[in-house]
Amino acid sequence: MSTLRTFAIEAEVAAELRVRDDAGRPPRMVTDTEGGSPLRCCLRRSLPGERLALLSYAPLRRWGARTGGDPGPYEEVGPVFVHAEPCAGPGGTGFPVDMCGERRVFRAYDAGGTILGGRLVDGYASRDAATAETILAEQFADPGVALVHVRAVEFGCFLFEVHRA
Repeated sequence: MSTLRTFAIEAEVAAELRVRDDAGRPPRMVTDTEGGSPLRCCLRRSLPGERLALLSYAPLRRWGARTGGDPGPYEEVGPVFVHAEPCAGPGGTGFPVDMCGERRVFRAYDAGGTILGGRLVDGYASRDAATAETILAEQFADPGVALVHVRAVEFGCFLFEVHRA
């Protein structure tokens, strides 16, 4: 995945969202008693007992604000978990294996924020980053693809985005 880079929710954005989320509300602070919640600030699973903020996030809106894109009707606002307090962020830029799962959808978008297509990834092992990287490489083979969102199928939640390096 040397030509692709994954992106978590940036520390500055997470700090804003901990005050008021993208739906205009304060986040819900929770303690994850069991652990395992996908954290979008550091791209790992939560540990039992960690304090988390559950909040609404609009990834395409924020991406469009940075790039000049206009996702229009493709803009979505959905629930995500981040640490309740600032964290160190992700440990690298490669595919975050902690975010793998049984069912994911990889949605490709153009530079304007229009969805170009998606790919359902069903039944791959929870640590099979190679399968995910192959799918991403296939999507980015289309020069019109500017970014890909990886989402959980069951809840439709945004997990992280991928760009060309």
